[in-house]
Amino acid sequence: MSRALEDILFGAPSPRGRTLARAASVGTAVLLLLVGAAIVFRFHSAGQLEARFWQFFAWPSTWAFLAKGLLGTLASAAMAALIALSLGLVLMLGRLARPRLVRWPSIAAIEFLRGTPTLLLIYVCFLVLPALGIKLSTYWMLTLPVGLSTAAVVAEVYRAGVLAVPRGQTLAARSLGLSEAQVFATVVFPQALRYIVPALVAQLVIVVKDTTFGYVVTYGELMQNARVLIANYHSLVPVYLVVALLYCGVNYAISRASRRLGRPIH
Repeated sequence: MSRALEDILFGAPSPRGRTLARAASVGTAVLLLLVGAAIVFRFHSAGQLEARFWQFFAWPSTWAFLAKGLLGTLASAAMAALIALSLGLVLMLGRLARPRLVRWPSIAAIEFLRGTPTLLLIYVCFLVLPALGIKLSTYWMLTLPVGLSTAAVVAEVYRAGVLAVPRGQTLAARSLGLSEAQVFATVVFPQALRYIVPALVAQLVIVVKDTTFGYVVTYGELMQNARVLIANYHSLVPVYLVVALLYCGVNYAISRASRRLGRPIH
């Protein structure tokens, strides 16, 4: 890469560049404000901002109902995350194993789960398994497919972290007489985790979003309870706005945790 190209890509911006960046930022902010104002105006014109569509939010029972749905979402997401992190580790170890009889089935499982939509796996648990005599609760009809689907992605995230650890660390640990299992457990994997924490937490955000598929099996998560409120009070926009803020709050908390845990290695 030439020096001039490096200066363009990575060098400090010139005064003109800073001026253009500020102008672009201001223009984008103004555009977003105009779009927001247009959306609010459309809602107002459609009557969705009338007080009668918001008054039931002043009732404690409404918030208790939403809180119950939020707890259902968190319960499903937490268990799905646990399944994904545990099974993902097993699949990653299988994919990195030397014996083909272990490596190939692990690769096949990862590719299958990565390539199959989560919604399709939910339909399998909801429609196919009962026909085979396997009956699951609505909680597991949602949680198990989400966990399995995420596990395949997590396995690849784990693998990327392991491969990112400098090989010299492994060689140094072996020179001390540690076994392969000890090298992985005490040297490689702890360092790999520090590299991949942000990616893992990003997958947790996706897990929370995937729980919105609970409507398929009528599991009482946040989005399902929101649909009940809309059906009862015919308040489409206000309910979805409030629910969106709740999801944003949960995902923001997860993102904050990602920044705390994913501090760079010194």
